[in-house]
Amino acid sequence: MRLTRTLVLASALTIFFAVASPVYGHAFGQRYDLPIPLSYFLIGAAATVALSFVVIGMFVQKGRESFTYPSLNLLDVPLLGAVLTSGVAAVVVRAISVAMLLLLLLTGFLGTNRPIDNLSPTFIWIIWWVGMGYVAALLGNVWIFLNPWKITFEWFQRISGQSEDEEDAPFRYPEGLDVWPALLLLFLFAWSENVFTGAFRPFTLSVMVALYSIITWVGMAAFGKHTWLRHGEAFTVLFGLFSRFSPTEVRVVDRGVCRRCDSECSLESECVDCYDCYERADTGSRELNLRPLAVGLAVKQRISVAMAAFVILTLATVSFDGFQDTETWASWRADLLTITTTDVVDTLGLAIAPLLFASVYVLFCWAVKLMSGDSGDFSSLASAFVFSLVPIALAYNIAHFVTLLLIQGQLIIPLASDPFGLGWDIFGSADYNINLTIISAKAVWFISLAAIVLGHVISVYLAHVTSLRFADRAPNALRGQIPMLALMVLYTVSSLWIIGQPIVN
Repeated sequence: MRLTRTLVLASALTIFFAVASPVYGHAFGQRYDLPIPLSYFLIGAAATVALSFVVIGMFVQKGRESFTYPSLNLLDVPLLGAVLTSGVAAVVVRAISVAMLLLLLLTGFLGTNRPIDNLSPTFIWIIWWVGMGYVAALLGNVWIFLNPWKITFEWFQRISGQSEDEEDAPFRYPEGLDVWPALLLLFLFAWSENVFTGAFRPFTLSVMVALYSIITWVGMAAFGKHTWLRHGEAFTVLFGLFSRFSPTEVRVVDRGVCRRCDSECSLESECVDCYDCYERADTGSRELNLRPLAVGLAVKQRISVAMAAFVILTLATVSFDGFQDTETWASWRADLLTITTTDVVDTLGLAIAPLLFASVYVLFCWAVKLMSGDSGDFSSLASAFVFSLVPIALAYNIAHFVTLLLIQGQLIIPLASDPFGLGWDIFGSADYNINLTIISAKAVWFISLAAIVLGHVISVYLAHVTSLRFADRAPNALRGQIPMLALMVLYTVSSLWIIGQPIVN
């Protein structure tokens, strides 16, 4: 307890003396003056996260080999269950998803190349990219059922009479590759978003979508549908990761199904969120459960180094996206532009960000090992804690993108009537004007503040649960949580500092 009080006090003093200037929140046609200096918000947020550590430590003191939680099978709810298992509804939804992919390709290739007048940039970068992340985290892994590449591949298999058994795939997926292909594709996607300005031009965007489609279809054909989706399809891996935070899960109660699964679900105590097994299981063995938020990140499971790197990349890239809007980055960038080009500077920044985050994370995990006296393998310890970072990434996503989704996302209304930018007015909404007052800068700031603090408190809880699992091999497991708490405080302060920087247009 003395160590905790010392850490809280030291963090507060460091933040107070390091940051003492007022700041303006997200600017989009209006300016919001914070009622108190930003440093006070940072101190309060850091103290809240630190206090949560004390409270959680008092009430969560017992480690368990298996993490249990209450759940409700939604398929057993009469009316809702009928809707969720309806074959007609599934066919309609899947057809709409594939039609949407085709429409986005056509609008990019055949429509106007002005991004603001073409459906594809707004839908892909705002509605789908930002919106699907929110849906995955706050509702569940809808993407696994809507993925148009998966759907079209399944259609092709059925039409051509090909076997849908993963064991009949022409190649075995190399075990050492793990999710590294998905990580590489996610980095390239982040590079397109943050560096490559051509990615917002409709024609170029459709070329990118077409190339990604080919990569995904070839990967599924070569290694098997679920094998490639689990390892190589970046968005299936990403949205699946986010959905571990969500209040829903799929579960297979007949473990005999898992014997035919090439994932590691057969090695776990329960088959949760394995969609390979879920598809092959009969109706009576399937569950679609309602569960408490974030518990999917606390379930004991094997986390590879590649998956740990994927989580860190996710957190680092979205943080860098926000950092690009700060005056600090603008100043550094201006200095570097005297010796190189814009694309090189931005690419270096995007590449360095995950390396920096990984270095900081590994450093704090090493401190956990030293302070806890853990005698086990360091890589397993570091990987075990990495899922506690997911709520931080989600919180920052909400804080950073809420304005984009609510304001610029309104462009989807006029574009629905004129997707190609050819002067159509199909639904009578082509003349819709964006409402800039739909959310105020003040609301954005306090939503961001609440999301980041709550996300970090949840991360502290997850880190605590993980620490308890190492108690049998670490004599000072509880003391070893202090470095992880310090890391959460550091992430809290840095996230709020980035969000709070003035954005002046």
